[in-house]
Amino acid sequence: MDPDAVKSTLSNLAFGNVMAAAARDYQKEVLAQGKAQASSSVNQEVDLDELMDDPELEKLHADRIAALKKEAEKREALKKQGHGEYRDITEGDFLGEVTGSEKAICHFYHQEFYRCKIMDKHLKTLALKHVDTKFIKLDAENAPFFVTKLGIKTLPCVIFFRNGIAVDRLVGFQDLGGKDDFATKTLEVLLIKKGILSEKKQNEDVEDDGSHENRRRAVRSSLNHDSDSD
Repeated sequence: MDPDAVKSTLSNLAFGNVMAAAARDYQKEVLAQGKAQASSSVNQEVDLDELMDDPELEKLHADRIAALKKEAEKREALKKQGHGEYRDITEGDFLGEVTGSEKAICHFYHQEFYRCKIMDKHLKTLALKHVDTKFIKLDAENAPFFVTKLGIKTLPCVIFFRNGIAVDRLVGFQDLGGKDDFATKTLEVLLIKKGILSEKKQNEDVEDDGSHENRRRAVRSSLNHDSDSD
């Protein structure tokens, strides 16, 4: 056989093998792309409403709504007892007020004392936020019996009651840095530490009926955003 013909034949065979391998690789790549596109198409066609209608998610949502409604009912009941506001009471009202709530704060004040007015401002703000505690104030000049009974000698004097029993007190501003310009937050933190206020602020509103749909939209938006970022 002609050596040149043999060389040509071997060269053609090698080229053919390379082309065959390239063809196989190309076919694999096309198949892989097809599978990826098909998977993406299936993901895009998933009904997100069906995802959000999952029984377990529905139960969690229903439990949350029930808990919020129960909390709202509790707040309304407390407001009927005088919670959620800062009220001026009389000496005759005092016992009924402090025994009628689990937690109560009573500020014994004097109308002419500047520091009593500062304390009023902060307590009024906290009363709106902490509905689980009753906030009241009593003019010390008009309540001589309880001023003597409770041993009040310095004003302002803020006494904390649990089920009608005096458990602690603030006298003047000595626990607030001794200055007039303390922040409401400073007083709030101190009252939380003393256990007369709860750390949880009572200012949450019950979710409305559209919250479930809003949550679905949020999930859709989140998933779409994730898809775009990929």
